Amino acid sequence: MTQVVVARLDPGPEETRSLRDLLSDAERERADRFRFAHHRRRFIVARARLREFLAARLGVHPERVELEHGANGKPWLAPRFAHTGWRFNVSHCDDVAVYAFSQGKDVGVDVEAIRPVQEADAIAAQFFSDGEREAYAALSPRRRVLGFLRLWTRKEAFVKALGAGFSMPPESVDLSSAPSGWSVRSFFPVPGFIAALARHHG
Repeated sequence: MTQVVVARLDPGPEETRSLRDLLSDAERERADRFRFAHHRRRFIVARARLREFLAARLGVHPERVELEHGANGKPWLAPRFAHTGWRFNVSHCDDVAVYAFSQGKDVGVDVEAIRPVQEADAIAAQFFSDGEREAYAALSPRRRVLGFLRLWTRKEAFVKALGAGFSMPPESVDLSSAPSGWSVRSFFPVPGFIAALARHHG
């Protein structure tokens, strides 16, 4: 079973201060390194909400959730929680965050605001697979904004599920159809945003 949770990242200052208390020392230090206040707030709230959502599934307090990171930056639960089987992924854009949780199955999620991407054609030419470029080129101009974002978020969600990060060339991943053993679906988490969820079935 895969669970998707959507959260806003724009609470008031008092709530943001309370959420900051849920973070680890390392997370607070990372938050303090952000130059702009809105970037700092979004990081604090996104990470605190992740701790809250994981804590509810693990049966512990949010402060007790231990996270580790792989070589490509993907977070996962510390070894003492490994027996629970929970795997997760998070993506945020502006003040919207989307979280995906799954037991025993790799999962990835990506979210983007629905707005024109000035370099969309150039990105598609450089980073889309042959199948994705064909699908994108077949779209009418009116549908290209959403079509580009649908393909891009699906690609990002799949790569994040693999935990490959930048080590995998984007053009080597073809998400014009779901890879064998995977489901990849697009959805609209809130008005004005599009997201994609990738989950392994193997």
